Amino acid sequence: MTKPQPKPWIAQIHAYVPGKSKSASGQPLTKLSANENPLGSSPAALAALAEAHNPADYPDPDARALRETIAAVHGLNPDRVVCGTGSGELLHCIVQALAGPGDEVLASRYSFSLYPLLAHKVGATAVLAEDADYAASVDNLLAAVTERTKVVLLDNPNNPVGSFLPPSEVARLHAGLPADVLLVVDEAYGEYVDPALQQAAFDLAARHENVLVSRTFSKAYGLASERVGWVTGAPHLIDLVNRLRGAFNVSVSGQKAALAALGDQAFVAASREHNAAERARFAAAIAALGNHGLSASPSEANFLLVHFDGAVSAAQALEALSDAGYAVRHLPSQGLPNSLRITIGKTEDMTRVIAALRTLCGEAA
Repeated sequence: MTKPQPKPWIAQIHAYVPGKSKSASGQPLTKLSANENPLGSSPAALAALAEAHNPADYPDPDARALRETIAAVHGLNPDRVVCGTGSGELLHCIVQALAGPGDEVLASRYSFSLYPLLAHKVGATAVLAEDADYAASVDNLLAAVTERTKVVLLDNPNNPVGSFLPPSEVARLHAGLPADVLLVVDEAYGEYVDPALQQAAFDLAARHENVLVSRTFSKAYGLASERVGWVTGAPHLIDLVNRLRGAFNVSVSGQKAALAALGDQAFVAASREHNAAERARFAAAIAALGNHGLSASPSEANFLLVHFDGAVSAAQALEALSDAGYAVRHLPSQGLPNSLRITIGKTEDMTRVIAALRTLCGEAA
């Protein structure tokens, strides 16, 4: 050997690829590829970010004030909350704590592309259970559990499909798992769901030793650049995450912005309402193009997965939308070569996206 060699499972990893923001020629595009909040950020969060702080000082290593406020908003115990550099850091920590070579990490076939990476980073095997019309299937997930399964990752709502398992189905999934298998309910898009359904996963995690729930400030809260996420679960799970997370992992600005954003629930509600209205309008427009082979999977997230099964291909639509000034997500690497994931943007942007797709299909814009 003439140079340091990585572990074999690390050598097989491909880095996470974010959504594009430029055309093939390098022209900037309006991003409908990363599921960012089209309304931006809460004015309260922006005001907090504008406040001066001393960059020479370390942040609170335990994010105590932020954890206490998260707990107050969601009716949780702050000692059972950990904050991280986005929820991704914390998901990596719990997979690292429980899985390794010879173990399996289970998810649905069409789920967040980070999940296989989490398994591969620790030398575990990523197992993808068969979907049910693109959505996660509780029966198929349970059938895929083996004695090697250590963690089940469920993004709910799902990315990239947008599908949502109701609380009764999540509870059925948990009830069918062995007690030594961890169920992670990743609710990155949880704030877009009907508020009446948003507490169920937290309650499940409060009652059981093998449930962890994650949330992020990157989506509905509009703080993607600040990289703030959190998890809640049983004390022994929180202890594991705390052992592995980075020291001082949430910046001063991230903690300040997230704290302020939590105090502006009107902004979150406005984001949810805008998303629901524009998503419904977009879904109706796609349904109206059904005779051209277009359809969309049902979604409770801030995007639609649009399928192209007629004369117009996903690749053609990708190019047409780029020509119209928009970046959307094509996911052939996830087994979706005939689909585009399109973030719900501002009203005027969705109007232009609809017009571009109608024109591509030969309809009057």
